[in-house]
Amino acid sequence: MQRVNTPERLETARATINALFQTHIEWFLTIDGGQSQALNQRELEIFVAHGRLLLGCWTEKGTRSWKIFSWEWTGEKLTFEASRKMGADRPIIELVPRASAKSIALTVKAARQARCEALAQLVCANQSGAKVERASLSPGARRGQPGRYARILLRLKHERIAVTGLVTTGKPSDADAFLAAALLWFKRISERARAPYIQQLQLIAETDLIKPVLQRVALLRQSLCDVVTVYEVDQQLTDLTYVDVPTREELWKRRLRRFPPTLPTAFSYAAARIKSISPNAIDVVSARQGETLRYFGLPFARVRRVMGTERVWFGLEGSRRRLLDEKSEREFQNLLVDLQEHRKAGTADRHHALYRNATEAWLESLLRRDITKLDPGLIIAPLHAQFRTARGGTGSVRPVDLLALRNDGRLAVIELKVSEDREHVLQGVDYWQRVEAQRRRGHISRAKLFAERKIKNEPALIYLVAPTLRVHPAFNTLARSIAPDIEIYRFDINEDWRTGVRVMRRLRVSGQ
Repeated sequence: MQRVNTPERLETARATINALFQTHIEWFLTIDGGQSQALNQRELEIFVAHGRLLLGCWTEKGTRSWKIFSWEWTGEKLTFEASRKMGADRPIIELVPRASAKSIALTVKAARQARCEALAQLVCANQSGAKVERASLSPGARRGQPGRYARILLRLKHERIAVTGLVTTGKPSDADAFLAAALLWFKRISERARAPYIQQLQLIAETDLIKPVLQRVALLRQSLCDVVTVYEVDQQLTDLTYVDVPTREELWKRRLRRFPPTLPTAFSYAAARIKSISPNAIDVVSARQGETLRYFGLPFARVRRVMGTERVWFGLEGSRRRLLDEKSEREFQNLLVDLQEHRKAGTADRHHALYRNATEAWLESLLRRDITKLDPGLIIAPLHAQFRTARGGTGSVRPVDLLALRNDGRLAVIELKVSEDREHVLQGVDYWQRVEAQRRRGHISRAKLFAERKIKNEPALIYLVAPTLRVHPAFNTLARSIAPDIEIYRFDINEDWRTGVRVMRRLRVSGQ
């Protein structure tokens, strides 16, 4: 990997990479070994801004940009070490020219298959009297792509054992995808298999993945907990160690990270002035570093206090941010005009980036204005968006979309999706576990997150929200895998939710 830590290296990297982009018409983008996406050369950009090398492109989640630390061109693919979100996200990005994508996929598949077979031999040696009946990869996210999970069947005299584990490098945030894939695969093969029947599921995880996987397995219904066992494996696939799944009581007793303080709700003068331009569309989100202004969920300006003076920087993610002053006032007004024209329900161009970007944040902004549109039993304010149950922590500590309180005193953990997502259920359960741990310790009451309102001494509810036609087909199957005393509610909302959120159906999906 070539570092880009001097002006000369920055310019050399920019020129070389830009020339590569021009040489190949189409590329395949992969982030952290996940799903690949085809991009046209016009959808890729490499540029230098503020002394940094930046990669910009169009992804399925909208426009994205990354700061590049180092890069490598092997003749078959471009690899970048990058970062986003102030270093909180540090992905490995791969760009493969279409001409050689097939050969790269075959090479990757062969490497993953070899790791799958090595894992099969290890678990077979760990199980007395077992033989490997099958060792294959899961299907890839797209046709022709190798999967990320090993799917192994062990044959014993009177039963079969299903074994699965990652054959790529895993991180804590992969836990939901891994467990969802494992549960669905186990259900499918256990129903189809002939005698001897499949009665056990073994989950193999590396060190970084063990803790989040155990926390989620502990929340499964008892019939699944009885057949699931978890093993920790080292990177070299030489040592396999059985790990006890904690009980739910043990989860509540674990030490918690410091609970984040409640931020002040009063806006700065600069933020209030900008919000007044379009009060029904602009939100102000407070953070320790200052305030972020969002237009229907899309960040477009930031307010920071520098040397006792409020300063405003504006610009969309992936573009150069400018300090708002007399010289840039016209450019700022033009940005607002573009937002008002394109980021609205009735826009003439639904393919415009301002309409397609940050769609979940758009839905969140609508519900923040009136959460009773979702459930009349919820109080309108306070309502906590992107709520963090701990300060700092690992990459697996993601913020809760919305944390609300019902009139009866029960907390509601709300997770939003606007497209099919197999991880929806397990993400919601993970958020519930962390909120519930804080509630049981009394931290939420002492922090007065809901002012003087009393929080009822009952478990929080889980609200999983998605448009009617965007609910993943496996949603109900995964929801029924969760312990029945954890109350999960599915909210199907209207497809045209940008015009106003309406609940089409509400259904309890756990405990059935």
